[in-house]
Amino acid sequence: MDQFIQQFLTGLSIGSILLLVAIGLSIIYGAMGIINLAHGEFVMLGAYTAWFLQVQFGMGLLISLVPIFLLVAAFGWLIERFVLSFLDNRPLDTILATWGVGIMLQQAVRLTAGGELRYVKMPEVLSNSTDIFGVQISLYRIFLLVVSLVLFAATWLLMNRTTVGMKLRAVIQDRPVAASFGVNARRIYGLTFAYGAGLAGLAGALVSPLKSVSPEMGTGYVIDAFMVVVLGGVQSLVGTVASAFILGELSGVIAFLQNDTVAKAIVLLAIVVLIRFRPQGMFATRVRA
Repeated sequence: MDQFIQQFLTGLSIGSILLLVAIGLSIIYGAMGIINLAHGEFVMLGAYTAWFLQVQFGMGLLISLVPIFLLVAAFGWLIERFVLSFLDNRPLDTILATWGVGIMLQQAVRLTAGGELRYVKMPEVLSNSTDIFGVQISLYRIFLLVVSLVLFAATWLLMNRTTVGMKLRAVIQDRPVAASFGVNARRIYGLTFAYGAGLAGLAGALVSPLKSVSPEMGTGYVIDAFMVVVLGGVQSLVGTVASAFILGELSGVIAFLQNDTVAKAIVLLAIVVLIRFRPQGMFATRVRA
């Protein structure tokens, strides 16, 4: 029973990290149809910003979360405004553009901050462990789980209970009709991309105490994020949450029985098989053509 509880909590921890990274990509990919290959670099920017604020200004991680979100969101808005806005209805070009942006960001960070590994200090208040059903689990991992669920709830409310969300859904359904009602699609897209980028930066900052910070750290995260979004279904936030925790639990169990490499291979194979028979994902949302 102790092993079962341990693996269940480990799966929740992995799922919360997957959700943190994937929720921003879900917004961008689902709402705008942009395959953002620079999403991992936005995660990396958030981690480096946390490191920079800690080293240069002595800011703790918890205090720096808001400025990190705003800074990476502002950078995302600039990318959308001056790069992606010129590539409407050209999905292949957006793939190449975001891939190029990602490479440039990696090299820019390597030139300015160096290529050596960096480390972000975990908040002292969350550095201890607690006992749950006889199993020790880090308070910080519990914190990540709570934050991931809070961000999901905030994003869901933004999409379904605000004017901006209503306008975004109108643009997704029928952009010309939405424009005829005075909806500025360009502005909505810019805000959406900025919000998704800000969430990615926030995810990078939050996982930085658990992982070493490097210019290449975002590569693995963007692969995991796409797996979560594709498995859950495009334009389905609920599907993103469900698939994140399903993959987290599956990865945790297989890694316990075998190892991390085998776990990643089996999870990827399972996703390929599922997409073969259900290409729209588990929780696809119908969108009127």
